[in-house]
Amino acid sequence: MKRQVLSLVEMLTLITAIDGTRRIAMRWRASLIAVTLTLGVLLTTPVWADTFFFSTGNPDSKIASLSRQASTGKLETETADDFVLTQTTAINQANITGLVVPGGTPLTSISNVEIEWYHVFPLDSANPPSGTVPTRVNSPADVEIAAATRDGSKGTLSFVSNVLAASYSVPNSMVNGINKVPNQTTGGEGPATGEEVEITITFNPPILLPAGHYFFRPEVLVTGGDFLYLSAPKPIVSPPGTVFAGDLQAWTRNANLNPNWLRIGTDIVGGATPPTFNMTFSLTGETIPDAGPPGDAKCYRSTADALAGQFGGLHAAFKALGYSDKPALKAALRQYCEP
Repeated sequence: MKRQVLSLVEMLTLITAIDGTRRIAMRWRASLIAVTLTLGVLLTTPVWADTFFFSTGNPDSKIASLSRQASTGKLETETADDFVLTQTTAINQANITGLVVPGGTPLTSISNVEIEWYHVFPLDSANPPSGTVPTRVNSPADVEIAAATRDGSKGTLSFVSNVLAASYSVPNSMVNGINKVPNQTTGGEGPATGEEVEITITFNPPILLPAGHYFFRPEVLVTGGDFLYLSAPKPIVSPPGTVFAGDLQAWTRNANLNPNWLRIGTDIVGGATPPTFNMTFSLTGETIPDAGPPGDAKCYRSTADALAGQFGGLHAAFKALGYSDKPALKAALRQYCEP
C-alpha cells in the first residue's frame, strides 16, 4: 500500500481543522451543561406553594370557657371550636388566647399543652347517642383523631407563652357547670379575671389532614390555676378573622359528660335568645392541593409526587413543612394515606 505523505502546510491545515472542531464541541458541551443546570434549577424551584392560615380573630370579651387536662382533684374539661380545610393541609403551628386564673399566676405554671382534633358528629361516634344532652347535631365527634393528637409531655409539640394583659376580665365564664339534661342550662358562672395569655404551639411532627370540617381542641395544664379559653366573635369578623361558610358554635364537655358535648351558648348559657360563641385560635401551615385521597391505593405515591413537584423534591418538602427529616415526612404520608 502506497503511503500518502502530507506536506507541512497540509498537516498544519488538518491540525487547525481538528482543533476548531474540538473548540466547537467544547462550546456545545458548555452550552449543554448550562442548559442542564438551568433545567435543574427550574425543576427544584417550587411550582406553587400556598401558605395556609386560619383565624377566628381577636377575643370579644364575652365569655371564657375552661379547657384543662386532668390533674389531682380536677376533672378533664374540654372546649372545642371548628374550622374547615378546603385542601389537604400540613398544619405546623397554632395560637390560642385565654385567661390564666387566678391573676398573678406566673407563666412558668403553664406546664403542658395537649391538642386534639375531631371530626364533626356522627363520624367517629356512637349513633344514635345516649340522649344525655339536648342534641349532638354539629357537635365534635365522640373521640379524637388519634393520629393527629399532639402532647407537650410526649415531645410532639412545643409551646411558648406570652402575657398580653396583666388583668383581663369577662362578664361570664364556664368552669364547672357542665351537666347532663335536664340540668344543662346554668346561665354560666359569672365574671372572671386573670392574665390574658397567648400560647404559640409548634407541632412536631406537623398534623397532616385531608380536606374536611374539623374541631380544634386545646387543653392547658396550669399548676395552681386554670386556663379559661377566651371567646371570639361569632360570626367571624374579617379582618382579622377568616370567614367561612358553615361556622359552628363552640362546644364543651368534662369527664362526667364524655363522650357527649354541650353547646356553650345555646345549652349552658341559654336564655330566650341564646348567644353563640367562637373561641380565639389560629392555625398556620401549607396546603398540598394535589395530594391523593386517604384510603386510595395510589395515595402515598400521588401525595409524594405532589410534594416533590410543589417543593422541588421531598428533601425540600420536609424542611418547608416542618418535619424533622425525610423519614418523618414519609411516615406522616403513610399514616395520612391509611384508610
